[in-house]
Amino acid sequence: MPQKIRSPKLETRSARLRLPIRGKPYFVKLTRGLALGYRRTKTAGTWTVRVTRDGSDWTERLGIADDHEDTGPDILTYDEAQARARIVARGGERSSDNSVKGALDRYEADLKTRGGDVANANRVRRHLTEKLSRKTVGSVTVGDLRTWRDGLKAKMTAAGVVRTANALKATLNLAAATDERITNRDAWKVGLAAIPGSAGESRNVILVDKEVRSVVAAAYRAGKEFGEFVDVIAVTGARPSQVARLQGDDVQLGRQPRLMMPVSRKGRSTKKIAHRPVPITETLAQRLKGRRGILLLQQDGNPWGQHSHSRGFAAIVRDAGLDPTVVTVYALRHTSIVRQLLANVPVRVVAALHDTSVVMIERTYSRYIADHADELARATLPETSAAVIPIRAKDLPA
Repeated sequence: MPQKIRSPKLETRSARLRLPIRGKPYFVKLTRGLALGYRRTKTAGTWTVRVTRDGSDWTERLGIADDHEDTGPDILTYDEAQARARIVARGGERSSDNSVKGALDRYEADLKTRGGDVANANRVRRHLTEKLSRKTVGSVTVGDLRTWRDGLKAKMTAAGVVRTANALKATLNLAAATDERITNRDAWKVGLAAIPGSAGESRNVILVDKEVRSVVAAAYRAGKEFGEFVDVIAVTGARPSQVARLQGDDVQLGRQPRLMMPVSRKGRSTKKIAHRPVPITETLAQRLKGRRGILLLQQDGNPWGQHSHSRGFAAIVRDAGLDPTVVTVYALRHTSIVRQLLANVPVRVVAALHDTSVVMIERTYSRYIADHADELARATLPETSAAVIPIRAKDLPA
């Protein structure tokens, strides 16, 4: 049985209540690399454990001190807090379920349950440091998360940093939503905030119609299957992940052919609408009609995966005479959105057809919306020149 460590300042409630209120805990060393901390607050204080050994450095909340109440499930005496600190340090209660790594595993499982995109979890896992992965969600600080976020800037674009940080934020929010003991949401709200200016740095490449046709033609030269995959993206402006999930029954023929496009797997909540009708050309509809099962498959008969189009798309962009380091498959989506905006399609309709929000359209395509608004406003301007009476030379003063 481990020896109980005495601490005149912490072992009685009367002694603790005489301590000055402060944010930094009062620590007592229990053994090498293990300390019990007491944070004095205006109300009941809290117990924490800090472990600094074997390459670890983490702190975790243990419970509330019995400063004003008798002991209970989360109200601990000094001796109880000391015993729990030793257990947590050994991993008995500090399991992977409470760590950031464990929270990420649960987030991935939640995505699978909801039919979400597990790539969001994998994106974080690829860049999660060992130190941060071991920390419990309840003990992460603004500094921990900001250091991690800023470290991503050397590896990816600002937009990539934002996407990765948002995925970790969703992970931590899910953990906090399922554990009422986690009370440090502000840590990731501040620590994982978007990098200033990152929204303006996104590369929304817009192609002219001739370039779109060249890319689609190059895709068909690479193969019928690849051509159809790129053609559907170009016509609908959908994400590749949505197009990959289309079924043969999603093709609707008639006077106004369309695809019942599956909604994206973005976001945390389950979406009420599973498919949205998106208009397509008669030519494309005739190409796709009469199929069963998955609508679009690769040449080898396998479904399109998340990145299975990337290398091939770079090749067809090069074949079309464009720069593959600039033009990605998402350029077709951006082009579709801007084309409709400049054709005076209402922003709300554009958002619905592309499975996004009006807020996101306004944030991402504000420059093109300004052009769109200018065209709408210009059509309402009155022509006043006919009402102007010309000035004759004889009417001018001498």
